[in-house]
Amino acid sequence: MNLDHAELLETPASLDRNDPDGEISRRGKAYRNWGRWGEDDALGTLNFIDAAKRKQAASLVRDGEVVSLSQPFDMNGPQKGWRRRTNPVHTMLDTGTDAERGTQGFPHGLGGADDVISMPLQCSTQWDGLGHIFDHGNAWNGRRAGDVVTSDGDLVTGIEHAAASPVSRGVLLDLGRHLQPDTGELPDGYAITTEDLESCIAAQGATSAVGRGDIVLVRTGQLSRARRDGWGDYAGGPAPGLSLTTAGWLHRTEIAAIATDTWGFEVRPNEFDVPAFQPLHQVVIPNMGLTVGELWDLDALAHTCHARGRYGFLLVAAPLPITGAVGSPINPVAIL
Repeated sequence: MNLDHAELLETPASLDRNDPDGEISRRGKAYRNWGRWGEDDALGTLNFIDAAKRKQAASLVRDGEVVSLSQPFDMNGPQKGWRRRTNPVHTMLDTGTDAERGTQGFPHGLGGADDVISMPLQCSTQWDGLGHIFDHGNAWNGRRAGDVVTSDGDLVTGIEHAAASPVSRGVLLDLGRHLQPDTGELPDGYAITTEDLESCIAAQGATSAVGRGDIVLVRTGQLSRARRDGWGDYAGGPAPGLSLTTAGWLHRTEIAAIATDTWGFEVRPNEFDVPAFQPLHQVVIPNMGLTVGELWDLDALAHTCHARGRYGFLLVAAPLPITGAVGSPINPVAIL
């Protein structure tokens, strides 16, 4: 595909709002990374993170301050049961009451507490694995979806393969503050464009420059609004997010991963006048091999970055090595 045509795909005005199939197909083919890291690859764009990148990221630690970027994992979360996604259910198996009453059966006065949690892997702060989304029956790297994910789980690109990968330079792009300085919150349905991303980088300065191997965090401010006004339709409803037309930027910058403070990463409703569902997912996960994070809490980080005037940091965001899983809960931390 020639450069002029590739650039045209990043122009919002060029989007045919009545042809989601065609718009998805054009971008899927234009930004496809199949075979780039070999036939057996299970990491996709996480391959952009190498030892040199991690050393660079570590050098960004100046104050030793650690900021958690995770929402809580509890029954007060945003999930409403869509496709059986529920909030975590935490149950105690042994308690202090049991210990006081001596019913646990331990010798010489020993007592203890134990617990269990039941939850979908994508109910709170999480990574989408490469087996999470398919494009016309194709999984990442051109494999057939049914050969990759079966009732036994993701047999090829399970999240366990990425257990040591997402440690890199993180960069915060605070689009909420940049585009809506009075509120710090983008309105629901706002489609973030390539121009928005680049103008935010320019406004924030050199420390927010984005390049190969970086993990980009996009704050829209929607989580701030949900905290103030209640969850409402935060899980699956209208939201600000990335436009389908940013697929070229996501590919060209060679970032390793991207995460947002919203349920679905991309703008909702999606940018078509006919039914469409998560078209940017369909382009970037199975075709580009991009790891996507959702439901991240970026508010405290945004405050810290703004106060310090620097937006790059060491980011540690390892998934749980759940064999065969197509996603994982995480507690990502930024170290500044």
